[in-house]
Amino acid sequence: MKKILFLLFFVSLLLKLNFSFAQAPAPKKINIEHSDYADMNQTEIPDAFLLTGNVKVSHDGVVLTCNKAYFFQKENYLKAFGNVQLVQGDTLFLNSKYAEYNGNVKKAFATGNPVMTSPDATLESDTINFDRNIQQVYYNTKGTIVNKDNTLVSKAGRYFVKEKKFIFLDKVVITNPTYVIKSNHLDYYTNSGHTYLSGPSTITSKTNYIYTEKGFYDTKKNVAHLLRKSYIKYDDRRIEGDSLFYNRNTEFASATRNVKITDSINRGVVKGHYAEVYKQKDSMFVTKRAVAINFVDNDSVYIHGKKLMVTGKEDNRIIRAYNNVRFYKTDMSGKCDSIHSSAKTALTKLIGSPILWNGESQITGDRMHLVGDNTTKKIDSLKVLNNTFIVSRDTLGTGFNQVKGLNLFGKFKEGKLHDVDVVKNTEVIYYMRNDANELIGINKNKSSKINMILEDNAVETITFFNNVDGDIFPEADLPESARKLRGLVWRGDERIKSKDDIFSEEENQMNDKMIAEGKKEASKENTPMKIRKETKNYDKKKGKK
Repeated sequence: MKKILFLLFFVSLLLKLNFSFAQAPAPKKINIEHSDYADMNQTEIPDAFLLTGNVKVSHDGVVLTCNKAYFFQKENYLKAFGNVQLVQGDTLFLNSKYAEYNGNVKKAFATGNPVMTSPDATLESDTINFDRNIQQVYYNTKGTIVNKDNTLVSKAGRYFVKEKKFIFLDKVVITNPTYVIKSNHLDYYTNSGHTYLSGPSTITSKTNYIYTEKGFYDTKKNVAHLLRKSYIKYDDRRIEGDSLFYNRNTEFASATRNVKITDSINRGVVKGHYAEVYKQKDSMFVTKRAVAINFVDNDSVYIHGKKLMVTGKEDNRIIRAYNNVRFYKTDMSGKCDSIHSSAKTALTKLIGSPILWNGESQITGDRMHLVGDNTTKKIDSLKVLNNTFIVSRDTLGTGFNQVKGLNLFGKFKEGKLHDVDVVKNTEVIYYMRNDANELIGINKNKSSKINMILEDNAVETITFFNNVDGDIFPEADLPESARKLRGLVWRGDERIKSKDDIFSEEENQMNDKMIAEGKKEASKENTPMKIRKETKNYDKKKGKK
């Protein structure tokens, strides 16, 4: 009984399987629509119809025409010769001297100067294959695609008919009248001209050189978005950042996170986490822990502000830094509200509550000017205008050496402040010590002018001029209340002692975060960019189906 039941179950299962197989659609047959002549020659072409003259066949949405064809009816297979054209709707045309078409698997093969044409592009190669099941055209020999102003050449490629997309995985070159793109992995959309780059890729033009390992380029609008190890290089400038945007039409570039802009001619670097560069205007704007680093007097000068602006060509360049500006050089540092520096006049203005530390000396005044020498490219002089005050701690005691006057005029020697004049209504309190550093007395006087000679940022000599009024007092004879000039404010705790001190704690935390995010992103596998909405919806915007 059990055997009978098992046999019945097995038979029913076979019937179900046969039923399901029966439901699978059989391949459609190739239909001969026209031929001037039809014949059979079992000797030369066994089991084939010989079709000659104005041959036209159709199969499941495609039409093939040619001069002559061999049609193998049993195999549902066709070989076509002379002026072969395979047409699928109004989206794909495949022309060649010879082609083969298999109706059972819906695949075509074309050779003999084959050319595939779509509404947006033309492909030429030695051989072209078309798989209608997945709607893909592919070639494995050198191919050339022409898409309006762009010519693409590659060793191999694949075209996705529905998406209107080419994928190239080996040495592809896009040549445009303005630039050349090279990559080993490039996706190109023929309708929009959108290009997606993955792996080492370059975009070269007369005006610049672009490198990226993950990027997008719109060949119609001439805009790019670059995401991995990317940079833009001009003759005199290189722009780097974790994310770069570039508009070739306006020569505008912006960079985000871990931004570095290098001036190769002037040996300057600007860093931050957001920047805008306007090539046509020779200007840039940098923010988010912005710092300009310039090489002066065999030393690096660091200038930081919430915002940095650089405008003008090299000989007439202006650098502006504003909002809580701080700067540092090995033997000089300071801060103010803003800085204005002109390359043409070699004049740097410290504006808004400026304070300068030269060695151990603190210098303040209403306005400060640092004057350079355009010939030697070195700092030449310092001007402090109105309410000049110089103060430093006595080397061994608790007192302060102080010089007060209206204006200060100083000259630099080998990058260091050397000769200083303080003029008009000058006052001095100075702790005098001998070679054994013993206090001789406290010099307190007034005069019309004071000259100081500095060696290694320390006072070597002081000379008083005109209407000198004062004396050297023994320490015991000068009370504490008389040892400070009016307006003395010691701000030693604000002194900037390193290049890292120019930033706030909040800015450093933000910087650490940005660097960590950049490293994390760089450590990931380099996967292709996600396809943008404007690429997917391009034909919809154009009103196409």
